Amino acid sequence: MQLRPATLADVPALAALGRESFTHAFGPLYHPDDLAAFLAEVHDEEAVAGEIAGKECRHALAVDEDGSLLGYCKLRYPSKLGAHSQARDPLELGQLYCAGHATGRGIGAALMEWALREAEAGSHDAVLLSVYSGNTGAQRFYARYGFAKIADIHFRVGNQLDDEYLFEKRLTQGDAS
Repeated sequence: MQLRPATLADVPALAALGRESFTHAFGPLYHPDDLAAFLAEVHDEEAVAGEIAGKECRHALAVDEDGSLLGYCKLRYPSKLGAHSQARDPLELGQLYCAGHATGRGIGAALMEWALREAEAGSHDAVLLSVYSGNTGAQRFYARYGFAKIADIHFRVGNQLDDEYLFEKRLTQGDAS
């Protein structure tokens, strides 16, 4: 496995993995119309292409030796979650997804370590992320990296508002672990 930046050529695979990962993990929680609206807004090829071409988001891809996409991590700056934090200059971890067939191979860990290195390199004082209140597995994963809940927030999927937790990892220069 190797990590590399996303390019516009990766858009179809990124959009597909985002749709598949979100639907697999959370699809049953939503009315089909709400799920479809969310997927069209966030995991549509045009939306993903706009993020890759834009300045706010950076994507790291985990790819197999044959070039197939195993997972990805998206960082956003400025963070849309910053108003909930006392951090001066937080970076937002917007998505960290792994293909179902690739779980257990250290992909999530490699992507998280990339995100923390990027935060340190950018001199950010915190990394913020939101996690579904019922996703205890993800919450345990983030806690292993020093993230802690700082607020209750909401996440919109179509017309449905989900209870989410805002997690934060405070950083000091020279320590992103």
